[in-house]
Amino acid sequence: QVQLVESGGGLAQPGGSLTLSCATSGFPFKSYRMSWYRQAPGKEREMVAMILSAGAPGKPNYAPSVKDRFTISRDNDKNTVHLQMSNLKPEDTAVYFCNVPTLKIWGQGTQVTVSS
Repeated sequence: QVQLVESGGGLAQPGGSLTLSCATSGFPFKSYRMSWYRQAPGKEREMVAMILSAGAPGKPNYAPSVKDRFTISRDNDKNTVHLQMSNLKPEDTAVYFCNVPTLKIWGQGTQVTVSS
């Protein structure tokens, strides 16, 4: 069984930082690209970042709204993907989901709230 468990969400001030983690199991993590999505109240689910499988050529992709502020990374020894979020804005408030695009598997989500 494929399992994705997000953690690290919480409350941050505008301009602050948070790091999300997604612990995975049940599939060969290194061979799959991983993504982070988010969904704010009243809005459509949005892809935030995507990282290629381990060893694959190319660079991560980011939504324009988060580029240069968010960084996606993966720890292939721990089967975990991270999303480092800096210079947070109120518009970043959303539930953030971990995703395995090829497998069409989603985590349960973790809430990020950016407010002063």
